[in-house]
Amino acid sequence: MAAILASSMAFIDGTALNVALPVLQRSLKLDGSQLLWIVNGYTLFLASLILIGGSLGDVYGKKKIFIIGIVLFTVFSMVCGLAPSGNFLIISRCLQGVGGALMVPGSLAIITASFPQDERGKAIGTWSMFSAFTTIFGPVLGGYLAEAGLWRVIFFINAPLGIISILMLLMVKEPSRVQDIRPDWKGGILSVLGLSLITLGFIEASEKGFDAWWIWLSIAIGIVLTIVFIRTEKTASNPMLPLELFSSKTFTGANIMTLFVYGALGLVLFFIPLNLIQVQAYSETKAGLAILPFGILIAVLSRTAGAWTDKAGPKKPLIIGPVITGISFLSMSWIGITEGFRDFWVTFFPALALGGIGMGITVVPLTTAVMNCVTDTNAGIASGVNNTVSRLANVLVLAIVGAFALLYFQGNFADNLTDLSLSEQETTTLKERSSRLAETSAPADWPESKRLEVSEQVRESFIRTFNYVALTGALLCFSGALISWLMISRKPRTIRIN
Repeated sequence: MAAILASSMAFIDGTALNVALPVLQRSLKLDGSQLLWIVNGYTLFLASLILIGGSLGDVYGKKKIFIIGIVLFTVFSMVCGLAPSGNFLIISRCLQGVGGALMVPGSLAIITASFPQDERGKAIGTWSMFSAFTTIFGPVLGGYLAEAGLWRVIFFINAPLGIISILMLLMVKEPSRVQDIRPDWKGGILSVLGLSLITLGFIEASEKGFDAWWIWLSIAIGIVLTIVFIRTEKTASNPMLPLELFSSKTFTGANIMTLFVYGALGLVLFFIPLNLIQVQAYSETKAGLAILPFGILIAVLSRTAGAWTDKAGPKKPLIIGPVITGISFLSMSWIGITEGFRDFWVTFFPALALGGIGMGITVVPLTTAVMNCVTDTNAGIASGVNNTVSRLANVLVLAIVGAFALLYFQGNFADNLTDLSLSEQETTTLKERSSRLAETSAPADWPESKRLEVSEQVRESFIRTFNYVALTGALLCFSGALISWLMISRKPRTIRIN
């Protein structure tokens, strides 16, 4: 139960915050790149350090590191809730990610160490089901709080959850741990620097374009440092990323599939609330309710998918699930400007329901496939690797595709402005404002008729951008299904890391 509550903090924080992004953007006057950083700042540090978090749990004790992570996550959640500006919130989110990196691996590692392999699917399914139930209310709660002007409360919710989790963990027996091994701090520093520079380059390119030399330099240095990190891990005495894990075809395939599917999921779920609230004119509460079927179906199907995996292995569900999710995203790429919430049942509902079914079939088999590839003593690092890949997928896909999406929006919007009767100065003003995506608007002192024309062009440009994003997500999911078909085994061999 402690593992479920602690995981719920991260899940609720993410799902609720996504729905609140439009209000948060208006409240703190953020442009598109800052909006990307608020999501990616947290995920970046989580992805970069989660391997260290997993190995620290194996070395110093899973429960101890888990508790430290919960404390840090909870404290910096409160700091996020007090943020007076966009940049302050971005920094706070990065520090929140450090706590998450220590917290997230411990959850699955404790569960894995507590159940035999033939019962793990059901146990992980139960964890996923209860975690999903707690996150079901994330979008609804986030929408309600955002509409009430209380988006900061989203971060404060973590305080009671964190305190209860810690009290419950104090009564849990410490799982087995590895002794006398030093964490791979060199690897940790290289991974943070490499991923940070790559992310910096792409996100800033969304605002500056790719013409600036320092953007290419940032991306290039980041790639070089990432290559150095991998080479360092080959010779390190206790690598944070044991490359022996990837000698398993199933482990490798499951993580490549995670990269594609979770990258697509994070990308689409970032843009859906912006579309519903800023373009389709849903209220924040209705936008949260609109995403509800997605979470409900994941929760309902998780335990069943776990039992299916125990009987038949993970291969079939890891092909079927991503295909269904891909069809869901593909259908979103055909949705234009609707009549608002009244059209929900024939537009976004079928797509989101399909996505929930697809991910409900995918989540538990994927996790089970990864954890069944290792022994109990290496559960922390295996969990850390897979969690790193899922978060890294969010960082890279959102940074890269998000950057091109913002540039695509700005280019399309600039082209549409030629259809309006605007002066050169007016056109320049609107182009400068277009970094705010769907929040782009004409100055308040312009005639109402002209402001309405600009608003219509903003909506049209954003819809085209959203369709491009959804199609990209679909292609990533279909690629994940192909990887599963080629690489996932029904009963993978167990790897033991010395």
